[in-house]
Amino acid sequence: MRKLIVELHSEQPPIEINIMRTSTHAAVWTAALIAAVILSGCAGMSDTTRRTTTGAGVGAASGALIGSLSGDAGKGALIGGAVGAAGGYLYDQSQKDKDH
Repeated sequence: MRKLIVELHSEQPPIEINIMRTSTHAAVWTAALIAAVILSGCAGMSDTTRRTTTGAGVGAASGALIGSLSGDAGKGALIGGAVGAAGGYLYDQSQKDKDH
């Protein structure tokens, strides 16, 4: 935790603000590792499963990154994963409609 001291006027006592540092690098690397593990296991999957899983992985990684900025990477990863999975599934369905 770091402290920031702000002096507004010389007559008033300084204001002390505590700043918590979140490790965005750790969140980014964790999200990248999770995405790499998910994508490496896609060889024997159907197109629907692969696209849904990829969407979930990318969504979870993005959600974790955005969530870490607001202080709750876990909640962001859960929401991002759900939205990403839905997006991947919908993308798969649109690709199947194009092919037919």
